[in-house]
Amino acid sequence: MNNSSERIAVIVGGASGIGWASAQALASEGCRVTIADRNADGARERVAELGPAHTAHAVDVTDEDSVARLFDAVGPLDIAVNCAGFSNVGLITDMPAEDFRAVIDVCLNGAFIVTKHAGRHLRRGGSLVQISSLNGRQPAVGMSAYCAAKAGLSMLTQVAALEMGPRGIRVNAVAPGFVHTPLTAAAASVPGVVEDYVGNTALGRAGTPEDIASAVVYLCSPGTSWMTGEVLDLNGGAHLLRYPDVMGHVMKLMEPSS
Repeated sequence: MNNSSERIAVIVGGASGIGWASAQALASEGCRVTIADRNADGARERVAELGPAHTAHAVDVTDEDSVARLFDAVGPLDIAVNCAGFSNVGLITDMPAEDFRAVIDVCLNGAFIVTKHAGRHLRRGGSLVQISSLNGRQPAVGMSAYCAAKAGLSMLTQVAALEMGPRGIRVNAVAPGFVHTPLTAAAASVPGVVEDYVGNTALGRAGTPEDIASAVVYLCSPGTSWMTGEVLDLNGGAHLLRYPDVMGHVMKLMEPSS
């Protein structure tokens, strides 16, 4: 990115996975980065790796006061990236309502709260990037909460783009397929899951956090100054094929051995 030496960036969920890769990528482009994460110690450790120009901040995206404090502390900014999220697995007829709400609270309500407060501080020409998911467009048995949240996030992204466009602020999302991160580690540990994902990806491999970070940098660059309201599929072509049977692999693992 050109002229990014004075750009201020906040990465929510920046202590690991896609968030950490995005923080590194933006810092390498000359941005001054605040890594915000529920894992405050992890955020501080990551900032120590980036160097003294960068800062760490504790944040809980389900707590609006916490998010407001984060953005008030940073002040005017140019880039906000929201990577906070988690998932669970369970059939709708078996899932406790509180488990469904927990995912919605982080992945959709939390995204709303981040969008609200980032939007109050982003300067003209600023960019807000949400990390969505292939599950925003592909349903998966046993993943009702995550699929619903990410589908909602796609529409939230587009509405925010409409509302913030007159201020010169762009709002986009990246929708990854399977990427090896701490978020996907539990699923990846189930035999057959990774193979099923890769087998249903046109390019025949899982993604890396760096793949997604490159797209984040692109969406925050002058090269996308006329792009807003976009949900960018970045999944190696997985959206062209079927979604893996994650629940089936989980149920098979739980079968009693003979």
